[in-house]
Amino acid sequence: MGEFSEEEQRILEYVRERAAGGEAYLRAKQIAEGIGLSAKQVGVRLPKLAEKTEEVDIEKWGRARSTTWRVTR
Repeated sequence: MGEFSEEEQRILEYVRERAAGGEAYLRAKQIAEGIGLSAKQVGVRLPKLAEKTEEVDIEKWGRARSTTWRVTR
C-alpha cells in the first residue's frame, strides 16, 4: 500500500470494513467522522481512490444534499 497516502489508507480501511458484507452506501461526512478527517478531505480523495484501488469498487452513486458513494468488495 505504499502508493497511498496515510489519509487514503485510512479511508480505504474504513470503506473496506463497511463493505465487508458485500456493499455499503456511504457519504463523505460519515467516513470523515469515522476516521477524523473533514468531509472535504474525504470528498476530494474518493474519486482519486476510485481510480487507484482495486481492493474495492468505489462508485459515485447518488446526489441529494451530498454525494453518496457505493462501495463494493
